[in-house]
Amino acid sequence: MIAVYIILILVLFFLIATNLPVFGQLPSGTRLITIQHLDNYKDGSLQNLSVTPMQPEGVSFFKVLSSFLFQKQPNKNPAKALTFVKPDLNSQVKSNEPEIIWFGHSSYLIKVDGKRILVDPVFSKTPSPYSFIGSKNFKGTDFVKADDFLNIDVLLITHDHYDHLDYHSILKIAPQAKVIVASTGVGAHLEKWGIQSDKINELSWSQSIKLFDKFNFTAVPARHFTGRKFKRNQTLWSAFVLQTENHKLFLGGDSGYDTHFKQIGENYGPFDIAFLECGQYNELWPYIHMFPEQTVQAAIDLNANILMPVHWGKFSLAMHPWDEPIKRVTLAAEKQQFQIITPKLGETVILNKDFPVEKWWLD
Repeated sequence: MIAVYIILILVLFFLIATNLPVFGQLPSGTRLITIQHLDNYKDGSLQNLSVTPMQPEGVSFFKVLSSFLFQKQPNKNPAKALTFVKPDLNSQVKSNEPEIIWFGHSSYLIKVDGKRILVDPVFSKTPSPYSFIGSKNFKGTDFVKADDFLNIDVLLITHDHYDHLDYHSILKIAPQAKVIVASTGVGAHLEKWGIQSDKINELSWSQSIKLFDKFNFTAVPARHFTGRKFKRNQTLWSAFVLQTENHKLFLGGDSGYDTHFKQIGENYGPFDIAFLECGQYNELWPYIHMFPEQTVQAAIDLNANILMPVHWGKFSLAMHPWDEPIKRVTLAAEKQQFQIITPKLGETVILNKDFPVEKWWLD
């Protein structure tokens, strides 16, 4: 009987631990029916435009896991706190050009035409369901808190992974946000967390929404996957095209390299700037994240004037050194003679006026 009780306790603990609010919830009802009728829904899940295995042929999940657990990983974290600039988050734009502030990883604020757009805000110490599991944020990257973002005009969520959709940050930011734009299905998580459904706008690929009579957001394909617990690809992953009165921005989210960048460039470009991931890559998962050299090529394919590399500088979610992504992407941009900007954390960049290229990560 003691053994039975122990098993029951363990089962109960497992059920509680895997059904905490942080996991959100899967789409159901009308939302699920909408997803099931999407062109890229097949065999019970959403699909990429190209066949996209999680690992290349011959690489098993256990090989990936053992590499994470046992492979020597030098210089995964900075030796000292990263350089940052304390930003002014809530002021109005002082220029006719958009202002951009990057907070590390894929979180950034865009101030444009009197409005503030916050993308994928993650301000917890770890991008995981449990604070004691996973890579902790680098020293110096906690210079802003979720509480600092007051009355955001548009909160944009590209997909539901923990390093892009942070439960604790959402609880503080979303209730005050005027409008939320997200990939289809993400609204199920938000509603689970008590966010008003009438402010949530979910977009599937090629769908658009016009906000405040001057901003047009269009969801476009990415090459990635989703899931916060066991079942993958029940919600969509997207990049977004932001068209303002005078500018066009590509908000990249996560994506492996593929022909979709060229197609987006032809259909929606040119872009004043492209925010593209350049970190957390590995040869063990080459299809779902870009290598830095591919990031530059993606910006070229998009017909972007400027590349701002993100998805680095806050968490170590792969085996490469923390600063390898930015070193490789800047070198690749130099070889291609492509304009790249590399602002410090928290630094305000005025688009088409400021072109920060200081290699501050070498300090």
